[in-house]
Amino acid sequence: MPKAARRITADDILPRETYGAERKARRAAVVDLKKRRRMAVGPYATFHFECFETMWMQVQEMLYIEKGGDAQLADELAAYNPMIPQGAELTATIMFEIEDAYRRARILQRLGGVEDALTIRVGGHTIQAVPEGDVERTKEDGKTSAVHFMHFPFSAEAIAAFQDPANEAIIAFAHPEYGHMAVIPPEIRASLAQDFG
Repeated sequence: MPKAARRITADDILPRETYGAERKARRAAVVDLKKRRRMAVGPYATFHFECFETMWMQVQEMLYIEKGGDAQLADELAAYNPMIPQGAELTATIMFEIEDAYRRARILQRLGGVEDALTIRVGGHTIQAVPEGDVERTKEDGKTSAVHFMHFPFSAEAIAAFQDPANEAIIAFAHPEYGHMAVIPPEIRASLAQDFG
């Protein structure tokens, strides 16, 4: 299936009993994949770059744990399919991980609009992050969410630059309260390059 048309469908879902029997091995494989698709930017933000396999696992796990069957499936597909990259983009779940609840609330209060101050820079190209349109992540009082779902739409030229290891690829926040950046490590970059098709 072309990556530009990749979606999880009912045909991709294993019966609960089959998944239960294979769950341990399948989870181990996806955990290994996720290690090559996760990185920190600054002290709090962790990027989890998504793909068909990570979203398929989310759907299977939700169905397995909540036991909702066919009645639940449509909602899970609607929630997770939009985060499967479609051949000319990267997608990421970004979590601001701050253990202490009081401190977390104070920091998130200062990070309003952080989802609009995020880019990937590579080979002279700047790819502006686009928030998934499901819900507004910054509230009227200025507090942002601890979890963000983001798309990075690439041009053909930016894809070519990303796939050339001679070009440094940098994720950057340009928020006044969170001005952090990080170079995407080679192993993660190699995994992400497979999302383009």
